[in-house]
Amino acid sequence: FDLKNLGYRFPAYPTPEGQSMDQFLRQRTEEGARGRYGNLSGRVQTQLDRELNLIEKLHLAGYFLIVWDLVKFCERQDILTQGRGSAANSAVCYSLGITAVDPIGMDLLFERFLSEERGEWPDIDLDLPSGDQREAVIQYVYEKYGRRGAAMTSVVITYQGRSAIREIGKALGMPIESLERLTKLIPNYSWKSPEETVADKFIEAGFSLDRQQVRLFHDLLLQILELPRHLGQHPGGMVICENDLDAVVPMEPATMPDRSIIQWDKDDCAHMGLIKVDLLGLGMMAVLKESINLIDHYYDEKVDLAHLPPDDPAVYRALQKADTIGWFQVESRAQMSSLPRTMPACFYDLVVQVAIIRPGPIVGEMAHPYMRRRQGLEPPTSLHPLLEDVLKRTLGVPLFQEQLLRMAMIVAGFSGGEAEELRRALGSKRSKKAMEEVEANLRRGMAAKGITGETQDKIVTAVTSFALYGFPESHAASFALLAYASGYLKCRYLVPYIAAMLNNLPMGFYSNSPTTLIKDAQKHGAHFLPVHVNQSDWKCTLERPRNEGRDQWVVRLGLNYIRKLRSAAGEAIVAARNEGGPFQSVQDVRRRVPLLKKDDLRALSAAGAFNFRFGEQTTHRRSALWAAELAARPVAPLLGALDERSELRSPLHAMNEVERVNADLASTGLTIGKHPFALVRPSLKEKDVAFCGLLSSRRNNSFVKIAGIVICRQRPSTARGIVFLSVEDESGMVNVILMPDTYDRFRLTVVQEPYLLIRGIVQNYQNAVSVKALWIDSLRGAVTALKSHDFH
Repeated sequence: FDLKNLGYRFPAYPTPEGQSMDQFLRQRTEEGARGRYGNLSGRVQTQLDRELNLIEKLHLAGYFLIVWDLVKFCERQDILTQGRGSAANSAVCYSLGITAVDPIGMDLLFERFLSEERGEWPDIDLDLPSGDQREAVIQYVYEKYGRRGAAMTSVVITYQGRSAIREIGKALGMPIESLERLTKLIPNYSWKSPEETVADKFIEAGFSLDRQQVRLFHDLLLQILELPRHLGQHPGGMVICENDLDAVVPMEPATMPDRSIIQWDKDDCAHMGLIKVDLLGLGMMAVLKESINLIDHYYDEKVDLAHLPPDDPAVYRALQKADTIGWFQVESRAQMSSLPRTMPACFYDLVVQVAIIRPGPIVGEMAHPYMRRRQGLEPPTSLHPLLEDVLKRTLGVPLFQEQLLRMAMIVAGFSGGEAEELRRALGSKRSKKAMEEVEANLRRGMAAKGITGETQDKIVTAVTSFALYGFPESHAASFALLAYASGYLKCRYLVPYIAAMLNNLPMGFYSNSPTTLIKDAQKHGAHFLPVHVNQSDWKCTLERPRNEGRDQWVVRLGLNYIRKLRSAAGEAIVAARNEGGPFQSVQDVRRRVPLLKKDDLRALSAAGAFNFRFGEQTTHRRSALWAAELAARPVAPLLGALDERSELRSPLHAMNEVERVNADLASTGLTIGKHPFALVRPSLKEKDVAFCGLLSSRRNNSFVKIAGIVICRQRPSTARGIVFLSVEDESGMVNVILMPDTYDRFRLTVVQEPYLLIRGIVQNYQNAVSVKALWIDSLRGAVTALKSHDFH
């Protein structure tokens, strides 16, 4: 019995009579290339012929045509799509409209995508807007190839730190409070840092290892880590088969309706020769598409992402100031710390920026040399004169996988396929034997070219240490296009862009805290209006307010932001309002929308959605809550005949400012009023507490006291135990650095307290400002803290 031939065949693409798939692919490619390049120059035609000849030789035309067919379906359905990953190295993919990056103009390496030596199928990923549009593409695949001809791949979910702690602890009858205290000390991605053990975490959380039950808990936890927990669904991988797929691999219904999955994960599929097409949901694609629709509807302007003005000065001014909250890929704490040092000024700078804050450049110690060379602090020297052309664009520092492959081809005489095999040998499952073979081949090839001694050692170290972590240049270019588009829309069309962002959360670095996005947008001139039953749709919309002295569009928050309000109830409110006009009172809403339940009325009242105005009198949230309770109860005919406006006369006092902000955060998870920390500042006993967003004027190494809300906590595996906090007040945000000993000293305060008072040293260096913490105290917040993004 041999698993190498399971009878699997990838579907053939239907072509016009008398045409082979290779001929049809060549025609479609040349048509697309003329649209992309105009007249096909010698270099373009040579590259296309080279790729098409290899595709024909490897019998891959059907694969490219099927992916092209998916892209054409998206065009017909007005679904935004972009191919990414190594596919961006292919001029054929660019000509077919599968990718948006010109690999010839960017001098990308085709062998990173496809080579004869590898003997395997290429990998094309399509990014699609998350939600219904992506699901439409998935269902198109099911319909075209049959319910038994296509299926999603699975993924094996294993026990990680937090899930293992919770499940073993519950099985052993451990107190829930103690388990939650322990899980807060465990990052999501790892159960320990290199310097710590699980036992250390147990002791810190208050568990005594002298107790038999705790020792058993500890031992079982170590045994279960990384073991399979359940079978999940891959985020987008689909296997397509010429025949019935269930004759090749077991299939089962997925949890989601109208989907089926196979019982193998992506690695199993690769080993067994099953071909996977990734249809990945990307939140930013949904934001970009919705932004374009909002601009078209409200501004009557057409925006085409394929033809955005290149190198817009406003975009690069924002990048250089690290004013990138809400942007794709460049909004993280680490990105914002590096942007003022790298000062991106053109698109390729943005490509580098997307790639440089990654484990590869950091572990390979390439990030800081690049930044120093970018600032002119050291010369852009290369590892060897033969490598100057390869490394010129990155100032002599290897940052991309493609550069490493070219290095091996130039200094060691590797073919393109051999270089790609080198990258794969240095992958996540590298073995000692494979490493020895790689190093021997590199040294043998370099010696033949006369490269020996210390120079040879440096090149070998660069290749072997970096290839595991290096980011593909093609992938970085695809992401840089989206980063630029998001920045352009935020700079030029802020109001529709932020509305689209709010409509597509959770996504991005600040997905847990929409208030951060709103406060940033307000600083840039955007205005917001609260949820209201007479104005809000289910999602956020744009509105031109009357009698407020503003002749511009503002964001009206949607009913979807009201917690505990059912979507069916929210949509019924909008439908009733559209049919019968504005509501006059809480009783009117209750009568015209019978679907509403008592909890729906309470949720609407708590969020301020019933703040009706009658002459000089306005309902407030507590009077609306009073009226909602009355409206939700059966009323006798006599009382029902009373003037409905009597509901305004509740005995409850209106909320003060602090109570309103608290109610906003509790009922909607955000506030468009004062920043929560602005309500804390008056109570600070420390009168000389600086504003987080105004530290750029402080001298380097000067002492400072700051206070704010923790928006993000991070402890990257590449940071040698250093912890980073993003702390926000009403003026902005600052990055706070905790050295390992400082973190150990104040760990529980840092991990558990949302409001912090921090004493430390200003690090104002190379245009990047941060605070190195020396002492940390907790603060009592006046309002509910914003939700933080912790240890992801």
